[in-house]
Formats: sequence, C-alpha cells, structure tokens
Amino acid sequence: MSVTQQDLRIIHYPDPRLRKVCAPVTRFDEELRARVERMYELMAAGKGVGLAAPQVGVLERLFVMNPTGEPQDNQVFINPEIREPHGSVEGEEGCLSLPGVHVRVRRAQQCRVTAQALDGSPIDVVVQDLVARICQHETDHLNGVLILDRMGPSDRIATRKTLRALEETHKATRGE
Repeated sequence: MSVTQQDLRIIHYPDPRLRKVCAPVTRFDEELRARVERMYELMAAGKGVGLAAPQVGVLERLFVMNPTGEPQDNQVFINPEIREPHGSVEGEEGCLSLPGVHVRVRRAQQCRVTAQALDGSPIDVVVQDLVARICQHETDHLNGVLILDRMGPSDRIATRKTLRALEETHKATRGE
C-alpha cells in the first residue's frame, strides 16, 4: 500500500525509524518534490526550523529548513554531507520529534555543506551560527542520531519525565 504525501506526519520518539541510517536519494522526480512540499508544511505547522525525512517516517537522506519562518527562505538539502567544521559553540536545541525536550548541544559554529538541490544540481555552501546548527542537527537525523545522544548529564536528568511520557504514549498507540 502506497503512502500519499498528505499521509506524512511527524513521528515522535521512541519510534524506531528515528534511529535508522537513511539511504541516499536517487530519484529527483515529482514524487520527491511533493514530499519536500509536505515537509515544508509540517515544519511550518510545528513551528520548527528544520525537518529531516526520517522524522516523517521516510528513510531518505534529505532535510528541509527555514531559519526565518519566511516562505522565501525555505531550503532543501538532499544527500547532504557536513564538511570542514570550525569553531565550537553550545546552544539550546529542540526537536519536532521530541516535543517538550530542549537540551544544550555543542556544535561546530561554521561548516561546509555539500548536497543536491531538488533538481539534483550540486549545492556547496559555507554556513554558520543558526544555519550551521540546523544543518548539523538535521544531518544527525539522517544518521539515526538524536539530540538525546548529544546532551549532558544535567539535561539527561531534566528530560527524564518527558522522555518517559513519550515512551508511554508510543507504547499506548502501538497497543503494547
């Protein structure tokens, strides 16, 4: 049974799809464009700045982002790679797949991102600050890595109840 783009929804921790390493995108077609458009809608509805394909249950290497919330600033990165990280800065991060969880995460302040655009053409940009943080966070998702894996001991204690509630909700919705 085929899933339509409108059926795509943001999935929440501890859904096992969030821990999978994603496969490269090889087809740049209308279906991909429709999936990306739906991801923009879901990201905006969730008031997020980025959304990776595994967060909607699609195990492909792509993410969308928008650091400003303005529609003209929507960007897509397909088959991204983070290169040449420089600097180090700690900042608070949340995640649409981890509602209610905000933790401190150390990331490179600047990096180069190579990827492909929606038409398959190459992207090669140097990003910094918030955009660099978003790119690193979303690329982590493509590798099955969550902010939970990068948080310190105090955040681990602070998020325990929220994570337990998400785990219980997941079990209940799966009938476990």
